[in-house]
Amino acid sequence: MIFVLKKFWKAGVLVLLGAGLLALALGGYLTPVFSLASAPVIATQRWLSIRFTAIYQMLNSPQELAALRQQVDILQNENARLQSQVVELQQQLKDTELLYELLRFARSRPEDTYVAAAVIGRDPSPFLHYVIIDKGSDDGLRRGMPVVTAQGLVGRIDAVIANAARVQLINDAGSAVNVKLASGAIEAMLTGSLTGDISLEMVPQDVTLKPGDVILTSALGGIYPENILVGQVVSVRRMETELFQTASVQPAVNFATLRAVLVVTDFNPVDITPLIP
Repeated sequence: MIFVLKKFWKAGVLVLLGAGLLALALGGYLTPVFSLASAPVIATQRWLSIRFTAIYQMLNSPQELAALRQQVDILQNENARLQSQVVELQQQLKDTELLYELLRFARSRPEDTYVAAAVIGRDPSPFLHYVIIDKGSDDGLRRGMPVVTAQGLVGRIDAVIANAARVQLINDAGSAVNVKLASGAIEAMLTGSLTGDISLEMVPQDVTLKPGDVILTSALGGIYPENILVGQVVSVRRMETELFQTASVQPAVNFATLRAVLVVTDFNPVDITPLIP
């Protein structure tokens, strides 16, 4: 009997302790104790996790790096291909715009007949200003035919073969173009130079010439059709002791970027040199 009472007494004490601990835990009084007890376990788990992650990355990084490098190579190749397509499309757009400008110019002067040609070469000499085009006598081109663009006068054909022609630009030292001011004030002569600069010559002193004046071809000389834009006056040089004043002229055409031209095929230039005293 006494043994049984002792057994129940111990069980009761354990129950009371368990209930007390449970009450303390529910009340939050044992949280510091639990935190202190679990800290070593948590630290051990964190250390094992870090080491496991490091070992996993070390074992798998070569494959991942190889896959990443392959993806980078693929993306770089795709980027290069797309950039090449963009450049090609931009060039096609420029060519289309250029052809449209030439067509618009031809429509603005329907009285003339034209042959379109591409610039395929330039004279290597710094003192000669010529370009080579990809049309020749087989296309009806002849020496002396005027050459223009949508911007204005380029020059005239100087030499021809079956499938190509050489064009003398108006800024060449051997070029001379009879021109007039758009205002109709005076007619004069436009000449090139070894440096490629263009000058307006033979302008009488009593003519009011100023920067910005527009210059067109005239019918004099029989070399070019009339009223083709040539350029505009940049600066004027006038001295009272000289008979004529001169001016520097900015051409309407940028010869450095010239890529396509129109040849006026129905204009017959007239050589009036033998008639000049």
